[in-house]
Amino acid sequence: MPSVLVPAARWERWVANFATGHGGADLTVDDGALRGQAADGSHFTARLPFAAAYDGPAEAGAFAAGAAAPGQWGVLLVRKGGFAVARMDGPTLVEHKIGQRHVQGRTKAGGQSQQRFARRRDNQARQAYEAAADHAARILAGVRLVVAGGDRVAVDAVLTVPLVDPWLPVPDPRRAVLDRAIADAQAVAVEVTNA
Repeated sequence: MPSVLVPAARWERWVANFATGHGGADLTVDDGALRGQAADGSHFTARLPFAAAYDGPAEAGAFAAGAAAPGQWGVLLVRKGGFAVARMDGPTLVEHKIGQRHVQGRTKAGGQSQQRFARRRDNQARQAYEAAADHAARILAGVRLVVAGGDRVAVDAVLTVPLVDPWLPVPDPRRAVLDRAIADAQAVAVEVTNA
């Protein structure tokens, strides 16, 4: 079931709107998540960002307060032709690098030409991943909490530290894409089932 990402600053309003739209809702805490059960049978499960478990009171305001960004964390976005890496201190961007590398697209040619283009594309992708890995190693040195997105194979080729949810589906990394990813990484992930 896909998740909806809700900024922590809007979380209390989101819960109020859910309750109003579904005839009221009872909140409970279960398995590190905040759950809401509406009178009409609709329900939601909300999880804190950075894979943090919630064990506070069953209140929207207290849950939102638990969504604060940790001290040092990072974001890594990698696609075949580009990357973006950022080091964060809480909600503040400390350092970042965005890079593009040309990776040739697929060709419809057959035979030796197709194989030659495939080798060239693989070499270009490997060089792009190496550049991303160099910047990631420098910018994310010492960071133990990284949120990633883009192409999973590409991210695995670049980074060796464990990643935390959510996985961010992103287009080719640019500054606006990085800014959106930083906001999404700090948002509450909500799975909603409407009756």
